[in-house]
Amino acid sequence: MLIFHSLNFNGDAPFEVTKNTQIFIRFAVYLWHKISTMNYWLVKSEPFKYPFDQLLKDKKTFWDGVRNYQARNNLRGMQKDDLVLFYHSNEGKEIVGIVKVLKEAYQDPTTDDTNWVVVDLGPVKKLKNPVTLETMKAHPFLKDMQLVRQSRLSVISVKEEEFDEVLRLAGE
Repeated sequence: MLIFHSLNFNGDAPFEVTKNTQIFIRFAVYLWHKISTMNYWLVKSEPFKYPFDQLLKDKKTFWDGVRNYQARNNLRGMQKDDLVLFYHSNEGKEIVGIVKVLKEAYQDPTTDDTNWVVVDLGPVKKLKNPVTLETMKAHPFLKDMQLVRQSRLSVISVKEEEFDEVLRLAGE
């Protein structure tokens, strides 16, 4: 049994922490860390190459073909269970769904070049109402979103507030 050398809630004596309490505290800290460190992202796909509906059918895919160093670094920054907006580029130019990171970055199996990585993504849900790039450009809060400012980048970090606002606009 571990004894904490601090005052208990009555303010008079040290209190004892059982093994079960230690396990609970460690688990609570782990959960807090996971929740407080969640990141949000956006990935782009041309709908004629890999549409969101195909991901819904496949249930899982690895996100390959990224050949930009900044986008690659964003893939490396993704953590398991991070939430990701799925954007249809070129045709539609709209956010159509939410996916999550199932597996963190690993070697891209489509190339021998060790500079490139993939992550595994799985669908969470299709948005009720897609959010267009035009809507985001006109929105006072989203007009500075990285998607608007760096439109050529295929994997983009998203602020939590931006993520929440996109979901609000989508009617989620």
